[in-house]
Amino acid sequence: MKHLEITPWFICDENDENLCAYVDTDSNYFNAEPLLLHLYPDFEQKTDEEKDKILEKVALYYQDFISSHYDNLARDCFNVTNHRLEMKTECVIRSAYFRAPRRYAQWITMQEGIILKNKKKKRKEDVGQVVGTDNGGGTQYEMEIGSLDVKGLEYKKSNFPKVFGNFFKNVLEDVLKGTQQPEIDKRILDFKKEILTNIPIGELGNPTGVKTLNKYIERKPVGGEAFTIIRKGAPAAVRATIKYNDLLRYWKLDNQYETIVQGSKVKWIYLKKNPYNIDALAYLDYNIPPKIKEFLDKFADKEKVFDTILLNKLEGFYNDLEWKLVTNPYVNQFFI
Repeated sequence: MKHLEITPWFICDENDENLCAYVDTDSNYFNAEPLLLHLYPDFEQKTDEEKDKILEKVALYYQDFISSHYDNLARDCFNVTNHRLEMKTECVIRSAYFRAPRRYAQWITMQEGIILKNKKKKRKEDVGQVVGTDNGGGTQYEMEIGSLDVKGLEYKKSNFPKVFGNFFKNVLEDVLKGTQQPEIDKRILDFKKEILTNIPIGELGNPTGVKTLNKYIERKPVGGEAFTIIRKGAPAAVRATIKYNDLLRYWKLDNQYETIVQGSKVKWIYLKKNPYNIDALAYLDYNIPPKIKEFLDKFADKEKVFDTILLNKLEGFYNDLEWKLVTNPYVNQFFI
């Protein structure tokens, strides 16, 4: 574990002979490539399916080999013949990304002897050879070997907007399947353009629950005041919720639309400079007043939303891959 703080996605650095890639409770992940190249010098020339079968064959052999030594260990060290120590081949992983303990992604092609097949909807850019359609509806899909298994990564959390989570999942899956950086860079730039121009506001907000609301209200508006005085230390979602309720009252919409109360599930989004000096605004996704929607469409800071929600996650991912993330398409015209 000595290298974990320096290189969190694998335990041993490239100069070590230890080929253990990751350990979690009673599971051990090993890089089998050197062993496979030793046993099968032509391994790299084989198809992916042939590689998977060879890998499982080798894994099963060493599973039994190690388990037989557990018998010797139990007899020679503990003087017992009956024991529960055994090694079991759990899965064949074509590629994996280990971010930190219990935060990883892996492309599993075989699990407990069963080849995993995945019916995947084709993306627009991949449509060419049509393998099938869903019930005549025109949706094109293809069958592929493997399944993505993800644990603990941020994009799976409930407070991560679905539109960003789906994109990050696709990027992660493509990298694990061998897509190179230039293609991933292009997809990120294209997705950012989509965020800035086409994605509806309702899909960009941070989903969260407002558990504590009242304790951050210092003083409600009086006289001709528009906004509540908010106590210091209020979370961004709470501030955004209070501002939403204030706008409803100020625009005299609180009789037509419900205010957000403590315990509500909301979405909130950063704002650009606006006449009310509001830095973020919450909303109820199922019932946005037209005037609030118009305000959000005009002042939502989509660039900041992209940077704070997705870009920092992508930067961490790129750093782990030793890639450099550039989201300005013109940067290479000015810097070399």
